[in-house]
Amino acid sequence: MRFVDTNVLIYAVSAAVEDAGKQRRALDLLGTRDLALSVQVLQEFYVQATRPSRPGALAHEEAVNFTEALQRFPVQAITLDVMRAAFIIRERFGLSYWDSAILAAARMCGCDAVYSEDLSDEQDYDGLRVINPFTHPSNRV
Repeated sequence: MRFVDTNVLIYAVSAAVEDAGKQRRALDLLGTRDLALSVQVLQEFYVQATRPSRPGALAHEEAVNFTEALQRFPVQAITLDVMRAAFIIRERFGLSYWDSAILAAARMCGCDAVYSEDLSDEQDYDGLRVINPFTHPSNRV
C-alpha cells in the first residue's frame, strides 16, 4: 500500500495550466486502489485548496466533497501513537514534525511507500520509501 501526501491531492484539483501534467498523474494515482492517507493530509488539503489567495481556490463544499470521496481509502486518524511515532522520526531523521507525522501515519497504515513531492525522492526511512510521482511518472507507480 502507498500513502498519499497533500501535494498529490492539491495537484488533483489544480486548474493551473502549468499543472496539467501533474494533475493527470495525481488523478491516475487516485484512481488506484492501494492508497492510504491521514486526517492530517485531509486537513492540509482543505486549508490549502480553499485558501482565498490561491488561484482557482475551491469553495468549501467542493473541498469537503473531495475529501469525503477520498474516504474510500484507509484514513489514519491523528492519535497519540501517531504523534509519539512522529516525535521519534523527527528526532532520528531531522525532519519537520509535520513531515514526520506523515511518515508515522503511513507506517501505521502498513504502507511501504509515500507518494510526495515535498520529501526527498527515493529516501528510505527504515523501510518506508519516498516516491516523487511527478518525476519519471511512467515508471514510478
